[in-house]
Amino acid sequence: MPALVFAGPVLREDHTRGMHAVPLPVEIDRALGDARVVTGTVCGVPFRRVVHGRGNGTPHLRFGRAVLREAGLGLGATAVVELEPAADPDAVDVPVELAAALVQDPEAAARWATFTPGRQRSLCVHVAGARRPETRERRALDLVRKVRTHTLQGDR
Repeated sequence: MPALVFAGPVLREDHTRGMHAVPLPVEIDRALGDARVVTGTVCGVPFRRVVHGRGNGTPHLRFGRAVLREAGLGLGATAVVELEPAADPDAVDVPVELAAALVQDPEAAARWATFTPGRQRSLCVHVAGARRPETRERRALDLVRKVRTHTLQGDR
């Protein structure tokens, strides 16, 4: 499938802290079919995102302030988006600090491998979201300990 290109406004999402969204035109959403994970660029800045709002509202892509700042966009600006379905929708980008911590703890690594890609992604976002390397390392070590000891939120 060739890349799909459209322009849309950057809107504020009231229910998500610090997130903004660019609504997908109906024809773009139809062209994506069942694909939920997409890759592409917003004003030249690469991204990998999930299409939100399908079935219960307007389909849209969410972006944080850092991506919008890098793209030179603000609230109300027009974003030029180029996207296509992700080649491997289940791929997870594991931060270096977390990968190193998992290598050091084989028991945690074995349990990590049983997690769904979505759960792995959300835990990776927690680690990668820290600005300072020391904080990312601390979060990674804490996360690996919780994975090993079954003390992650939601564990029974």
